Amino acid sequence: MECSFGITGKGYTIIASDSNAARSIVKMKTDEDKQKVLSDHLVMTYSGESGDTLQFSEYIERNLRLYGIRNHVELRPRAAASWIRAQIADSLRTRNAYQVNLLLGGFDLPTSEPALYWVDYLGTLATVPFAAHGYGAFFALSTLDRYHRPDMSLEEGLDLLRRCINELKTRFIVDLGTFKVRVVDREGVREVKL
Repeated sequence: MECSFGITGKGYTIIASDSNAARSIVKMKTDEDKQKVLSDHLVMTYSGESGDTLQFSEYIERNLRLYGIRNHVELRPRAAASWIRAQIADSLRTRNAYQVNLLLGGFDLPTSEPALYWVDYLGTLATVPFAAHGYGAFFALSTLDRYHRPDMSLEEGLDLLRRCINELKTRFIVDLGTFKVRVVDREGVREVKL
């Protein structure tokens, strides 16, 4: 029972994920952070099997930091997304495939463009203006499709995210609790309250 959203607008990317940790019908935690800040301008939110998500997200985080230390430059969002997709695709050909779906949001400084990538457990990579993973996708994609505009201000983007979360709270049988929201823009990554 997980849900994550991503929205791009004029000069920013919003990444949001629920904060529940559950297994079967038992809710174990309500303050789980399902996001990793990979660099100053890159955030990843993940969902899937709990062991796989933790191991894979830490593996990605550490390797992207190692790349930055070795080369004195951070990977741009497109390059990071391609490398992450390759890691998932390579793991498919082993006995230990990662069951991880993720959204990668960032801001590309050289082009001054926001970036959002949708990646699933089969290694499918898509560049998207908005995205959702988990049960929230069933309820929110139509809302995102109807109200998203590429030139939205940050406040309009946050309002759209609130609208998606309210739709989820109204229609979904399970309460996903609070959402952790981060914004990535030219200034970097920051957490915001809804």
